[in-house]
Amino acid sequence: MTAATVSVTALTAYPVKSLGGVSVDEAAVEAQGLRGDRRWAVVDPDGAKVTAREAHALLGLRAEPLDGGGVRLLASGTAPLEVAPPRAASPVPVRFSGQDTARPAGAEADGWLTAQVGRPLRLVWQDDDAHRPIRPDMGGAEGDRNSFSDAAPLHVTSETSLARLNDWVLETALERGEEPADPLGHDRFRPNVVVTGSEPFAEDGWVGARIGDVPFRATMVCDRCVMTTIDRGSLTTSKEPIRTLARHRRWDGATWFGIRLTPVLPLAAGASIAVGDEVVVTP
Repeated sequence: MTAATVSVTALTAYPVKSLGGVSVDEAAVEAQGLRGDRRWAVVDPDGAKVTAREAHALLGLRAEPLDGGGVRLLASGTAPLEVAPPRAASPVPVRFSGQDTARPAGAEADGWLTAQVGRPLRLVWQDDDAHRPIRPDMGGAEGDRNSFSDAAPLHVTSETSLARLNDWVLETALERGEEPADPLGHDRFRPNVVVTGSEPFAEDGWVGARIGDVPFRATMVCDRCVMTTIDRGSLTTSKEPIRTLARHRRWDGATWFGIRLTPVLPLAAGASIAVGDEVVVTP
């Protein structure tokens, strides 16, 4: 029997960590992942990272990448704000694993975020010279570079794995006599790449993959946190999918869904991936 073809069905870039992103048909690939993905982040006045795990309102905001590395901040009922990369700004202290400084976007961007979320916030940018490594215990190797992403530059989920998870979630609700909720979408997991054509959870065993013409190395299966329980429309939380993942996909004290990849360096000039690209898997 001929093996099914695995291919890309969706690409998403998240210019600002924890804000909503934008779907794209094609994306350039850099050492840190998709161009324009998670090169900006939100911190508190002391430089500690602030994510949607503790500030759910961030998920109600959206960011679009601009040419040259800038970002457009968007919120319902508020004028958008375009922010250019603050290349001339002096770095300020931040507290990210593997990165202790970043360049501040400035008072206007800080004020915009603070007004939307209701607490003092700052926007910072990872400049082009930053070399944030991937931790060895998370599959990192010498020379790897990460954006402000949690653990690796590229996050991948599978259509068939999500379908299996939704079947399990429905089974759990029916067993408990609960009203079934709407099926979960990939947005709950914030992947950069969605693929189809493989068996459910086949991605757990990937060593690497070539997406289009770009080679990637798998770093680890993705452990899931409370952010996946936040409904993207209402910003309210529920028990799913963590409750069901804990039943079917729990090991090493965590729940797991999706995988993380990092580009194999050096990248060819003009490296990019696109919706429809074939994914050739290294099993």
